[in-house]
Amino acid sequence: MKQVDNLMRQAISDKVFPGAVLLIARNDSIVFFEAYGYSNIFSRRKMTIDTIFDLASLTKPLATTMAIMMLVQKRKLGLEQTLESILPCFKKTDKGQIKIKSFLCHSSGLPAYREYYYKLSNIPPGERRKRLESLLVKESMLYPAEKKVLYSDLGFMVLGLVVETVTGRGLDHYVGDEIYRPLGIDSDKGLFFAGLDSKPTIEDFAATEISSWRNILLEGVVHDENAYMMGGIAGHAGLFGSAVSLYILLSSLLSDFYGSHTINLFGKDLVHTFFKEQKGTDKALGFETPSLVNPSCGNYFSKRSIGHLGFTGSSFWIDLERRVIVILLTNRVHPTRDNIKIKDFRPEIHNTVMLSLFKRNA
Repeated sequence: MKQVDNLMRQAISDKVFPGAVLLIARNDSIVFFEAYGYSNIFSRRKMTIDTIFDLASLTKPLATTMAIMMLVQKRKLGLEQTLESILPCFKKTDKGQIKIKSFLCHSSGLPAYREYYYKLSNIPPGERRKRLESLLVKESMLYPAEKKVLYSDLGFMVLGLVVETVTGRGLDHYVGDEIYRPLGIDSDKGLFFAGLDSKPTIEDFAATEISSWRNILLEGVVHDENAYMMGGIAGHAGLFGSAVSLYILLSSLLSDFYGSHTINLFGKDLVHTFFKEQKGTDKALGFETPSLVNPSCGNYFSKRSIGHLGFTGSSFWIDLERRVIVILLTNRVHPTRDNIKIKDFRPEIHNTVMLSLFKRNA
């Protein structure tokens, strides 16, 4: 793993990101786990393997999708179920007949992103969920459902509302109680939503951006503006976590995929359903699969791989055939989101990892 270590150190020198944590596991064992650089370039606080990161869009697979999986397993929700059957406000709209499955694989027809936070900022916090629901109801469709794939934050905002409606609980409480805690993941420093009423220990967190909108350096508070206006808890963003906690969750999913886990949080058939690439897409249900052109996981992950990227500089990839997990957490948006060097770095580091693991026979 010398080449992996060298490449990570070079990335710090080249200012791909100020700091990072890289965890590599194979066959249920961690084979590499190191921290690099700084979690805060202003205070010169060093990154550690326990640093907590804003996971951004990893919220989609690791919180919202997990919640949907559990509800499907408990038969409280169906993948073919329509939106209007769960959220009555969507009845008699062009979105009412969209299936839960379509939201999960980003074929709902909804736009990728909207700056809802401007409108939500004028609404009292206690009324914002209802207002977001109203904005989503009124949102124009770009395409008919299932006609085109377009990665969409809005689709997962809807799924977050679905989870909360079906369970009668906040998304954060549901995944904490039903997913993370049974796996022994700490709900304070493991995987959690940093709600705006929490009082984080700043030193535990990797700093993200100097927000021009909020006029502060973000530490221990969600980076995504729409999630921030929802109190830090939303279906598309808001999850925070450490690398080892991600590993516990991902290794549990991989074991469930093979039906070999002692806890078996999810049934094997259900995991296979969610991990299967959907026809005509490069998406599984709630997860990404390697794209045909310039995949972020590089050239050596098998076609049977799943993963996801987060805007703040987070990512994970699991090669289901080779039982390899690679977790790369960085603060690439610190101090500005304009640094996009990670786009070229991601495939390079994953190629180097796989070549190191498989003796250049990848």
